[in-house]
Amino acid sequence: MMSYFKFYPLAFLFLAGCATVQPYNYEALINEAPRSILVIPPVNNSVDVNASYTYLSTVTQPLAEKGYYVFPVSVIDNFLKENGLPTPAEMNNIPLDKIHEHIGADAVLYVVIENWGQEYQVLSSVTVVQGYAKLVSVKTGELLWDAPIVAQQSSNNGNQGLIGALVTAAITQIAGNVTDYSPAVSRLANNVAFNSAKRGLLNGPYKLKTEK
Repeated sequence: MMSYFKFYPLAFLFLAGCATVQPYNYEALINEAPRSILVIPPVNNSVDVNASYTYLSTVTQPLAEKGYYVFPVSVIDNFLKENGLPTPAEMNNIPLDKIHEHIGADAVLYVVIENWGQEYQVLSSVTVVQGYAKLVSVKTGELLWDAPIVAQQSSNNGNQGLIGALVTAAITQIAGNVTDYSPAVSRLANNVAFNSAKRGLLNGPYKLKTEK
């Protein structure tokens, strides 16, 4: 997936897609017209043990801004743990009929995280968020919408020369030990996924209408 990116100094970069990408087929989402979304803690395939819950903390706001009711993620997480599902992997295997019976959501957002966190290179450090999200109907199990969740931030400054780049990389690595940039990159990845012109998530019923 790194082939999707180019590196620019202190810039957030994301997967914008190719010019030939076709508009998303929203027929299933329009027909289902979900009003409420349950976000299951993501399956984490990255090496960062905190990735799942860090991502979870960034997803409610953009979904709510799109006009959906989002079940409180911390309440749902505690509820599932108290009912014998201690890990995100187990939570992602809950039958949809149980979700309908006990929670009453219209749709479930499933997320898989493939790559997360800071990667230190010779002349730069890169914070990466890479994954995939899909929205599924609780009633039918049908896929309503899906999208890649991808973004990154690079600290590389191409205009400072070799010595300057080495010093910057060292400082960034030290700062990176106490500063976690992944939540900010995750928010950008969500913004791109949910608001993409060609395949972003359609607005929900509670979307606030802005005056022109």
